[in-house]
Amino acid sequence: MAAPKAPILDSAGKKAKDATLEASVFAAEVKPHLVHETVRAEMNAQRAGTRTLKSRGLVAGGRGKPWRQKGTGRARAGTTRAPQWTGGGSAFMPRTNFDVKVNRKARKAAFRAALSSHAQAGTLGVIDGSAFSEPSTKAAASFLEAWGKELPALIVVREDDEQIIKSFRNLQRVLLVTPADLEVAALVWARSLLVSESALEDVQNRGAA
Repeated sequence: MAAPKAPILDSAGKKAKDATLEASVFAAEVKPHLVHETVRAEMNAQRAGTRTLKSRGLVAGGRGKPWRQKGTGRARAGTTRAPQWTGGGSAFMPRTNFDVKVNRKARKAAFRAALSSHAQAGTLGVIDGSAFSEPSTKAAASFLEAWGKELPALIVVREDDEQIIKSFRNLQRVLLVTPADLEVAALVWARSLLVSESALEDVQNRGAA
């Protein structure tokens, strides 16, 4: 299999040359069910799970038995904080843990599949390391317009790519992440993907089996 390629874009957003990509990462088999499972797991992990109700053990009051066990003609009752009583505790507590387990190999396969989808669709580009010598939001907007790909765009940069970060961070429908924070959900959300030259190796290392 021929190694996939992606255009290296200059400061004007035009193709200067091609970058050769790792075939095992950017030409992997796309398995939609693994991508779906991984995205679901990542989205669930972001849920705070902070909603709650009070169980009968948490509701105040009701320490004593409201009436004697026999002889009143009424049903037995041990506390007024039981769920069937007004003001009692909740019988069924809401779910607060939404974690979904996805095996490491499946996550890796989903990550490679999401990257491969962009490579196959031609929506992957590499930002030349010298494209931004100084921060410029205007230049970044012109760069995206010249590249001509659909937004929203995901841009993967290293923390030391300061000029790129400062240029793109204020643009609407543009998300910047580091290779370590890159998730499958973000790759699926983005209609186009840009990777800085310095971050490309890190991305490929993350996707390596």
